[in-house]
Amino acid sequence: MEDRSSTHSVVLLGHNAADQADALQARLGPSWRVRGVASDSGRAVLADALAGADALLTHSFDARLPPAPRLRLLQVPGAGYDPIDLAAVPHGCTVCNVHEHETGIAEYVLLGMLEWMIGMAAMDRALRRRDWSASAVTGGKFHGELAGKTLGIVGFGHIGREVARRARAFGMRIGAITRTPRPSELVDWAAPMSALDARLPDCDFVLIACPLNAETRGLVDARRLALMKRSAVLINVARGDIVAEDALYEALRDRVISGAVLDTWYVYPSAEEPAPNPSRRDFHTLENVIMTPHASGWTDKLLDRRWGVMADNLERLAAGRELRNVVCGA
Repeated sequence: MEDRSSTHSVVLLGHNAADQADALQARLGPSWRVRGVASDSGRAVLADALAGADALLTHSFDARLPPAPRLRLLQVPGAGYDPIDLAAVPHGCTVCNVHEHETGIAEYVLLGMLEWMIGMAAMDRALRRRDWSASAVTGGKFHGELAGKTLGIVGFGHIGREVARRARAFGMRIGAITRTPRPSELVDWAAPMSALDARLPDCDFVLIACPLNAETRGLVDARRLALMKRSAVLINVARGDIVAEDALYEALRDRVISGAVLDTWYVYPSAEEPAPNPSRRDFHTLENVIMTPHASGWTDKLLDRRWGVMADNLERLAAGRELRNVVCGA
């Protein structure tokens, strides 16, 4: 019979977690018992798994889940932890998240800005129709440059810093608007969130890269969109609800701002509707929006990096060492 006296138990619950049980077991070895539980498993199965769990990997957690009396680590297998009800986490349990998506997202943001300024895809479509209207040889219309443009980054964490590093190489002027502004060689200026109104008119691009919480929900509303330059572009790679849905649609429709690059949304696939419109409003009818399906960080190297960090956190837990990316301490 297996000796479990020194074995720890981790439960992987739901999408992007349960299907990685075998791979995580291979990383951790015999000192951990890894159990994957699908999101549609019955309550009895989940209750049995949680009853002996030392750690739980899940994207969501609330008081409706069965008790987990031994739980010491709630590991979110992503950066966003807004679906975690921190008040429901058992006493003595630490909540951690994981990043490692900032490389892909930073590349996406630079691509979005470059595409907005250059319009390579539109030129490709035009030339296939023998339309040379953007050509230098015909004296056609100019396209823009990123050099000299100002990028305002709202939220200067993992994503914001990686974007700033890359934008700096393109000769952009970079500002950070963040809860705790600190001097950084990556930015030309840093300002507190209380200065958002004052800084928005300075920006050619406004990147939303802050967490969604009570303070940031609806942070960018109709009033703040109206403070932006009419030529400005808003980029959201954080959470849709940080930008007011109706206000953004109307600002884009009415050209209050020039455009948007949107990767995060207001409606997501569900069991009831696996392929929904990403908003109640018809963003897809607007020509001044680049739309992507929450894919900016979803690169071919993301999961290997993330599972490496999460496996390390489990090993740290077992050894009694300091955990990484603590959101809420025990």
